[in-house]
Amino acid sequence: MLQFGLRLGDNPRQLITTTPRPIPLLKALMADPGSRVVRMRTHDNADNLSPGFIDAMMKRYGGTRLGRQELDGELIAQRDDALWKRADLEAIFDDRPETLARIVVAVDPPAGSGEGSCCGIVVAGIGIDGRFWVLADCSAEGATPAGWARAVVAAFRRFEADRVVAEVNQGGEMVSAMLKSIDANLPVTMVRASRGKFTRAEPVAALYEQGRVRHAGRFQKLEDQMTDFGPDGLSSGKSPDRLDALVWALTALAMETMAEPRVRGM
Repeated sequence: MLQFGLRLGDNPRQLITTTPRPIPLLKALMADPGSRVVRMRTHDNADNLSPGFIDAMMKRYGGTRLGRQELDGELIAQRDDALWKRADLEAIFDDRPETLARIVVAVDPPAGSGEGSCCGIVVAGIGIDGRFWVLADCSAEGATPAGWARAVVAAFRRFEADRVVAEVNQGGEMVSAMLKSIDANLPVTMVRASRGKFTRAEPVAALYEQGRVRHAGRFQKLEDQMTDFGPDGLSSGKSPDRLDALVWALTALAMETMAEPRVRGM
């Protein structure tokens, strides 16, 4: 209704200040070509706020959906048809156990390199209790093939992983060759997708629904893809590189667990 009052002058304008909740009205205003959007973080106003307030808010809400919305001024969207819900992901953050039975580094190589490209690199493990742990998102943005290969090897060494799992749909044998050029002894298993991304992601989403997956950190960019991934992919149409790597990592760990021989009492 406020627009009806803007009828005098050569160029009447209105100033709206708000935290960016993902409601239809706010989305429409931000998408309007006539709107100018300026974003500010709470920290940008630190000179006018109590240091104790900022510290308390960051400790309590830093890295959460609410914190990103209220403190960082981000518009956090949630698709109704997404496989993951943001509230569910925020509830599974925990300190990782000291000992894990197995750790893998999964790689989703990009189709190209340079600005706009991203190599999905996710580290995950499984505990002796059978619970899965997402340990890190080490994805490399805008890297050359040699650059993301170095990032994979660095993640492998940092987490003392057992194996690298790499998708070969993009680049074929080049992927293995790049990784081996950095570390000739790197244990690499090449995997090829025979089903669509959504179909491959559904069993992994089921592990989350069963409470069998925990996150050992706040992985904002990965979680953004998870909560924006539906039957038609991401809303942006871009490749879900980080999510693909997550799916490969947890799938590999789950398949290895299923293949292990077990002794059961009768």
